Formats: sequence, structure tokens, C-alpha cells
Amino acid sequence: MHDASWPGLILCAASVVGCAYQVFAIVALRRHFREAPVRSDSAQAVTILKPLHGAEPHLAENLATFLAQDYRGPVQIVCGVGDANDRAVGAVAALQAAHPGADIVLVSDPTRHGSNGKIGNLVNMLPAARHDVIVLSDSDMVVGHHYLATIMGALDRPCVGAVTCLYRGRGDAGLWSHMAAGAISYGGLPDMVVGLTLGMAQPCMGSTIALRRETLDRIGSFAAFADVLADDHAIGAAVRATGQRVGIPAILLTHACTEASLPELWRHQVRWAATIRSLAPAGHFGSIVTHPLPLALLGSAFAPSAGMGLAALAIVLRIGVACQVNRLAGERSAPLWVLPIVDCFEFTVFLASLLVRKIDWRGSRLTMVDDGRISA
Repeated sequence: MHDASWPGLILCAASVVGCAYQVFAIVALRRHFREAPVRSDSAQAVTILKPLHGAEPHLAENLATFLAQDYRGPVQIVCGVGDANDRAVGAVAALQAAHPGADIVLVSDPTRHGSNGKIGNLVNMLPAARHDVIVLSDSDMVVGHHYLATIMGALDRPCVGAVTCLYRGRGDAGLWSHMAAGAISYGGLPDMVVGLTLGMAQPCMGSTIALRRETLDRIGSFAAFADVLADDHAIGAAVRATGQRVGIPAILLTHACTEASLPELWRHQVRWAATIRSLAPAGHFGSIVTHPLPLALLGSAFAPSAGMGLAALAIVLRIGVACQVNRLAGERSAPLWVLPIVDCFEFTVFLASLLVRKIDWRGSRLTMVDDGRISA
């Protein structure tokens, strides 16, 4: 056998593993969401913290989903910006006008508290929170009517110190946002569910972090994470360090993707991938096998028949994963024709994430340092 065939064998073998992974992902998705989550009939008062930055498409409508809840208790929403001229202020004003009876507070404070702008915003917002149950949720999340009842049901379970939620993508700004949504729904979500199924993942995500004020105080409040890149993951780790666990109810939220250009999509995806690399380097490198299509296409340069055959199989299996996610979400996250493009793009992002040390975060250039921390 010629030496030139060995790269093809290695790449095709990795693609075979990746195809098997896709089959397992379909099974894991079915199992994870097959049981209906417990909904609480609690009337505990809840404060929802919404750190904002910029006028995202449909921001007011997305925020309104947190008010349209089948929940008995009082709900306060605290929105925060770091600049009184931030364009998100208009969306909050529209939300207040549309819901005059709702408890909606806007905090505008430019005070910095470290390199992480979102955490600095939360530090400024927290004094306005009136209730003991705190729900932190990123600005681009969309939720269903039973969201609060479900996360409160999970938070009331024994030994649960915080609750987080899985999510899928939805494109709100054209082609590039649809590609971002496809990457989240058909790549990130299955990978997370597989990690949970195998006991290899302990997520805590910005989609939702619900916890009691007592727990937040025990972990040092938000200020303890002012220079941490993956603040959501770090909050979850801090909660677990107190001897409690992070609950993950079997519901699926929606992440409203707003990438309007290729450079914006690239920066966002590289930052996300580099963050994962900083948290679990070995696991991130091993995730190369979750890219069966680009591996097969590369292998076809050395073993054309085997490589192209595996590429066709990979496309079929990836469509199977996408259809499973769409069924769970109740709607399509992205057109299926973008799936091969997304897969090859995400493989390029993966390769770039192995090298990058500087990231762009909402216009700020940040340097990744040791232990998942950042400096401006």
C-alpha cells in the first residue's frame, strides 16, 4: 500500500466514527426529550434579568415572550444597558408601552466591573431586582408560555441550586443568521445532548440561569465572574462546588440569531468554539469526529470512492439529525440545503479555534488568558 493512501484511510476512518456519532445523536435527542418536564404551580415571585446591547431584530417581541407566561407568581423584568443611548432602550420603551401593567425596569449604568461587559451590566442591574428568585437570560432568547412554571418546577427539586435550558437556533437576519441557526440547532444542540447522555457535559448556559438569591450570594454574586469569558459555565461550576446540582428540564428554548454578514458570523462562531476549547481542550480536540462530511470530503482527495460514499452517507445522517431537531422544536431552524455548507464552515471554525487567542465580543477585543479568564 502506498504511503499516500494513509491520509485517506485516517480521514475516512474518522468520518466513519463521525457517522456513527450522528446515529447516536438522533437516539440521544429522542431519549432526552421524551418525558414531559414537571411544571410547578408555585406562586414565588421571580425577577428576570435581561442584559442588553444593541437593537437586535425583534428584540421587543422576544422580550415579550417572558411576560406571556402561564405562571401564578409576580414577575419582574429588569433590563440593563451600559449606555443611555444604546439602541436597545427603544425596544424596552416599546415593551413598557405594550404592557403598561407589567413590572419592567430599565437600568442604564456605564460603570465597568472587569473585562466581561455582560457581567458588568448584571452587577449594575442586580440592586434593582426585588425578588429572591433570579432568572438570568441572554437578550436573544425566546421562550414558550410554560417557561417559568417549568424552570421553577426544576428549581424546587431536591439539591438543585440552579436551572439552565437547552436551546435551538432561529435565523432573524437573512442567510448568515440562518447558517448560525443551523450550526446551533443541528450541531451545538445534538453535541450537548450527547454530552449529557454520556455524562461528559455539565452545562450551564446563558439561555437561562435560574437560582435563588441565597445561592447567588454564596458563589460571590456576579462580581466574582467579572473577568471570566465563559461566565455562564463558571456560574454553574460555582453552584456545583457548593454541593448542589444544575437542573436541566426537557424543554427547548429558541436562540434568535442576528448575524447579518459573514465576518459577523465568523467572529461569533470562532469566539464560541474558542470558549469551548478553553473549558475542555481535550474534549474540544476530540470533537473533530463530529464533522463527518468535511472529513469524508478531505478523505476523497486520497480515496475518491470511499470518501465520496462516506460524504453521501454523512449528508443523509446529518439530515436525519436536522429532522429530529425540527420535530422537537415544532418548526424548521434553517433550510436543509444549507446543512452541508454549515458543516464545512463549522469545520473551518473548529480548525481556527485551535489557534486563536484573541476574540471579538460585541466590539471589544479580548485576550484569552489562563483558567478561562479574559483581559481587555
